Parts: sequence; structure tokens; C-alpha cells
Amino acid sequence: MRALAFVLVWMAAPAAAVTCADVSYEGNSYTTCSVDAATEDLRLFLRDDKGAVLGSFSAVDDFAVEGTLVFAMNAGMYHDDRAPVGHYVENGIEEMRVIPNAGPGNFGLLPNGVLCLTDDAAQVYETLDYLSKTPECRDATQSGPMLVIDGDLHPRFLVDSTSRYLRNGVGTTEDGATAVFAISNNAVTFHEFGSFFRDFLKLPNALYFDGKVSRLYSTDLRRSDFGFQLGPMVGVVE
Repeated sequence: MRALAFVLVWMAAPAAAVTCADVSYEGNSYTTCSVDAATEDLRLFLRDDKGAVLGSFSAVDDFAVEGTLVFAMNAGMYHDDRAPVGHYVENGIEEMRVIPNAGPGNFGLLPNGVLCLTDDAAQVYETLDYLSKTPECRDATQSGPMLVIDGDLHPRFLVDSTSRYLRNGVGTTEDGATAVFAISNNAVTFHEFGSFFRDFLKLPNALYFDGKVSRLYSTDLRRSDFGFQLGPMVGVVE
């Protein structure tokens, strides 16, 4: 019943809103934040005006002097210096090119993908599809692996996996009007996390951001996770 109630609330949410909720699915706890991409100021954050890495939700809030940060989440894997591992574009400026080939770690577990943000839409693309379509993204961040690809789970996910971490990611509706961000509140497998996006949130495409360092900021929930400094972040300023 709680799952049904959440779906009804999500579908009935006002157009201009960031709606966050704690939900349970298949024995696991998640927090989701649904963003209307057409009306909300959804964007990526990495550096300040002097090129220094922001690194924290509080720094992003201070940096966004034109408004107040109401939602944020880490949004893609990064190196020790917090530079993005994969493709990264912010406000039309590319900092890192697309990485299309396989590699070590979760990022290289192909297929991976790209979150593309425009002024009025948000779309998750599988990386090769992104390269083929070359969408015009104001902001873009590459991460991996994909969680859901055109309605199917990533082919490498195992039902009986023993690898469990706190995980976070994003899924988008087919029309790009809504982005739904989710973080697990207990350790989950990739299969469980991907199934949450596909079977509970009913989203056709979803992208993994990270694990272990997964963190969320939400004024709606009065939540601000803390920990080590972050690289790329996604947020909404109102």
C-alpha cells in the first residue's frame, strides 16, 4: 500500500516542484526526489568562478547566490582531485570528453551512460546512443553503469549478487519532462537498485551515479548527508 501511495503522490505532484519521499520496496528503503525539468532550475555543479572544486552541498548553496539550494546529490564518479572520470559539461563548457570504451570499476562496466540537461528537459542516454544522437546539452555528466536501458536491466546485473552498498542514481521519463533521483538508505545490490527504477518508478532509462560516497541534500526532508568532499553534483536552485 505504501508503494501505491507513493506512486499516486508522485503522479499528482504539482508541476513546479521538487518532491522528495522515503519509500520501501522489496524490503529495502529508498529516498527519491522527483524534479520537474521543464520548470525547475536543475543543473550541475563542480567548480566556483575561480575554478576551485566546490566539493560540498553547503559550498554549492553559497555559490548559488541567485537562489537557495533545495535539492542536491553527487552526480558522477571522480578522480582523487575530484575531476570527473567521464564526460562533463557545465553551462555549455566541456571539461571532459566522452569515454566510450570499457575500463576498470563500475564506470567501465558497459553500457554506461550520460545524464543530459537542457533548459526544459532531462534525459538519460546510453553512451553510444548519446554519441550517435549528439543532443545539445547545457549540462551533462557521464557515469556508469546504466541501471535501466530502454526498459531492460543492465545485462551484467546478478540476482544473487553479494555486492551491497549504499547507491544513488537518476532515471528520466520518456519525454524528458521529469527526472527522478534516488538513493538507497541501506546497502543494496545493483540488481535491486536497477529493479527499483524499472519496476517501482517505471522509468525507461536510469543511470548509476555512485556507491559508498552516495549522498543527498533535501530541504523538503531536512536532510543533508555529510562525508568526504565530492566531485560533480546535481542540484535545484529556487
